[in-house]
Amino acid sequence: MGFTEIVLIACGLAMDAFAVSIAAGTSGRLSGKRAIFRLSFHFGLFQAMMPVIGWYMGIHIAALISAMDHWIAFALLLFVGLRMIIGGFETESETFTKDPSRGTSLVMLSVATSIDALAVGLSLAMLRINIWYPSAVIGIVTAALSVAGIHAGKTLGRKFGSRMEIIGGGILILIGCRILLTHLLQEL
Repeated sequence: MGFTEIVLIACGLAMDAFAVSIAAGTSGRLSGKRAIFRLSFHFGLFQAMMPVIGWYMGIHIAALISAMDHWIAFALLLFVGLRMIIGGFETESETFTKDPSRGTSLVMLSVATSIDALAVGLSLAMLRINIWYPSAVIGIVTAALSVAGIHAGKTLGRKFGSRMEIIGGGILILIGCRILLTHLLQEL
């Protein structure tokens, strides 16, 4: 597998993290370079480690993972998306208190945006490809696209205010629905 193929896979896997980063940027809750670093670092780290986990889990557990990954991602994105929509209707002082780059929200978003990478790890294991190089590229690409998404989201958030937080929450829910529908339609 060549570098170009790995980068294309990385970009495909990073699209959910990119979209979530835009939504997080629109929320107005990410303050400072540390918050941007935390969010992009964790998205990149989780995206890099999920293929490694998938690689080691092997073929025997693949059916169990593929049967549940879309439900887990959907539930996590739905939960965070609904919290963002509710926050968009609250007063500005109330919504600014929760930072998506900290705590439970950070972990849930990181898992939800990277769970599909487990399947990539399983695929790479079946192809007998060394996991470490593709995993590093996937993590770096995801972190870079997350930073870009946060900055794009901040620009939109400054222009449109809390309406963007509501839209961002809706985007997270739509991403979760897309993940769920894609997997359910594949089962037909």
